[in-house]
Amino acid sequence: MALTSVLIALRALAANRIRSFLTMLGIIIGVFAVVVLVSVGEGVENYVVNVFQLAGTNNLWVVPGALEDEGTVGELTLADARAIENPFNVSGVKAVVAENRASRIATRGGESLEVEVLGIWPEHQITANWFVTEGSFITDRDIDERARVAIVGTGTAQNLFEPDEYPIGSYIKVDNRSFEVIGIMKEISGGVFGDFNDTVYLPFTTMQDRIARRKTVSGEYLANIIIVHMHSSDLLDQAQVQIEELMRERHRITFNEDDDFTVINQQDILSVFGGITAALTIFLGLVSAISLLVGGVGIMNIMLVSVTERTREIGLRKAVGARRGTILTQFIVESLTLAVLGGLIGVGLAGLGIIVVNNSLAGLDVGLGVDAVLLGVGFCAAIGAAFGIYPAWRASRLNPIQALRHE
Repeated sequence: MALTSVLIALRALAANRIRSFLTMLGIIIGVFAVVVLVSVGEGVENYVVNVFQLAGTNNLWVVPGALEDEGTVGELTLADARAIENPFNVSGVKAVVAENRASRIATRGGESLEVEVLGIWPEHQITANWFVTEGSFITDRDIDERARVAIVGTGTAQNLFEPDEYPIGSYIKVDNRSFEVIGIMKEISGGVFGDFNDTVYLPFTTMQDRIARRKTVSGEYLANIIIVHMHSSDLLDQAQVQIEELMRERHRITFNEDDDFTVINQQDILSVFGGITAALTIFLGLVSAISLLVGGVGIMNIMLVSVTERTREIGLRKAVGARRGTILTQFIVESLTLAVLGGLIGVGLAGLGIIVVNNSLAGLDVGLGVDAVLLGVGFCAAIGAAFGIYPAWRASRLNPIQALRHE
């Protein structure tokens, strides 16, 4: 019965191909927009999560200055990092690193390149998920001896060395000081704090004493940022409170003064971004759904026209015994078929659109989500059924005698 109704519906649609296609156009556009926007929204959310994972998971970042414009800008020191690392001050800490950075010119032979010079620690392998693809990482001994060694980013290696040259063991100059290249850092693009490929990584102490030379009046090493890596994401909120209390105490900030630092919670940022992308996806999806509703009105109109055109056919079928329910079902199935076919075409076009998006936006990996497809096709089916009920009801209520007399 159901298969017969579908076949009859397909024959009816095929008899008026252009009209059927124009009727489906609103549905096609609506489904295309819904599926693409929902999929892109999910892709953006995944991209944001991946960006933060590049910077390390379960992290808190302490940066100088308050979030408010009127807030004071304080100084972070290596001593602050060591205080945070103390388990009596902050519980659940796995690793803490302080970073110092500066822009400098790196040279080798006749080649020169403006690079970001970053002072790092062995623990960056934990806090930032950094590792070398060739050579070795910074060691504790390098830190203690203020060794003149360097790790280069992929961009630095490509610009300062010829393709057939092996950087490990070679020397580069930063601020006219020679450093032996001991490793090549993995490619780090699109991270929270920027692109690190055109970077030279030095031991933190080497960076401070030979390049940046940033110290407080009392001689403490200064830092641009402190990264705190926790054993678990469940500990982030508690640790944030403890760090804020500790830093206020260390910086001698009274209760009525603003903080001269900011503690950034990774989970809070992810939640904010997740909320924004979810709200934007829902909003754009609802806007796109308007096209589906317009398509539904078009289906209802064309089905009413179809009822009028097929009045004699309906009268004949009722005269030979067709029941109201049979006629009702037939026209609802035709409406459903029209809507679902439009939905499937829209999904196919959405797949092509997603391929274009992926090719156009580097780093964004958008997939044709099953939930987006089910949402689009399911909404089409609901619209087809809802907007097909009235024309089907009118067809089922036709008087067979009057229908047979219809010209």
